[in-house]
Amino acid sequence: MVSSNAVDVDAYLAELPEPDRAVLSRLRDLCRDELAGFEEVMAYGMPGYRRDGVLEVAFARQKRHVSVYLMREDVTAALADRLADQDMGRGCLRFRSPGAVDLDLVRDLLRATAATRGPAR
Repeated sequence: MVSSNAVDVDAYLAELPEPDRAVLSRLRDLCRDELAGFEEVMAYGMPGYRRDGVLEVAFARQKRHVSVYLMREDVTAALADRLADQDMGRGCLRFRSPGAVDLDLVRDLLRATAATRGPAR
């Protein structure tokens, strides 16, 4: 799935086959737990989390990987040592398979995002 026409995150997750659904549901749970005060939305065909109207985090099952989008350059810079060995694009953390998703790393990134204020990308 590259982009979805789902109207909400529940519908998005329902479109996914297992084990994709299980891992992306866990990513959603982490976002809900760690991003207090953020609004859950569908943006650009994927689940996203915005604060004060600004999208700061999103995730998606892509054709060849699971992506976690981090729109805060200050957060990715602060955790650069943890991200150094990861498959990383500009603001996009990619895991080659659902089983490869490092939930502890994602949790730490989400916590840092929640704790950081100011402009995002």
